[in-house]
Amino acid sequence: MDSNFCIISRMENYSDDQLAEILWKYNNLQQTINKSDCILALGSNDIRVAHRATELFLSGYAPFIIFSGGFGVLTKQLFNKPEAEIFADEAIKLGVPKDKIFIENQSTNTGENIILSRKLIEEKGLKIKSIILVQKPYMLRRAFATFKKQWPEMEFTVTAPQISFTGYPNKTISKNLLINIMVGDTQRIKLYPQKGFQIPQDMPSNVWEAYEELVKRGYTQHTIKEQK
Repeated sequence: MDSNFCIISRMENYSDDQLAEILWKYNNLQQTINKSDCILALGSNDIRVAHRATELFLSGYAPFIIFSGGFGVLTKQLFNKPEAEIFADEAIKLGVPKDKIFIENQSTNTGENIILSRKLIEEKGLKIKSIILVQKPYMLRRAFATFKKQWPEMEFTVTAPQISFTGYPNKTISKNLLINIMVGDTQRIKLYPQKGFQIPQDMPSNVWEAYEELVKRGYTQHTIKEQK
């Protein structure tokens, strides 16, 4: 029997959750973190990113935090002020001194997060040789690939809130929304290197097959239309 037919049949037999978990495991690029010069938390619709950054700061992993983020597609209707300011308020509430926080509140995507945070660091004259980058679990690989492209000489590691796929959805982020976003991010991992936004990343065949099956099932809210 044709091996490609077996793969397609196998993916068709997977539940939406099983397919999504394949994307989650691929995109959740956890690395071993060490003490660094700075924590850079990327803004989003998930306040748990601020909690992870705060946890790392209070545990002594870095002497200060930069929160980066203006208004993105998912937060225009959710927040009444920029993501970075919402995250900073949360960190202060949890015990981070205000003078240990810097805010970049103009960026609207991951590339701008990196570029504008770098500009802030240079303008403030901060001496930084290493960074801990904090992002949502399913966006770690994309954040890693973007950072490597935009700031290749900087030493950094990536980390996220320590949450499983099944434990991730909440009142703000439904499972349906989560799967739609992961499908879109997986597509971007494939397409964005060609546009110069990210470095290329190896992608196992089963990951792309899971992506294609979820697209077939209608999870296309956050995909981009590919030009022929």
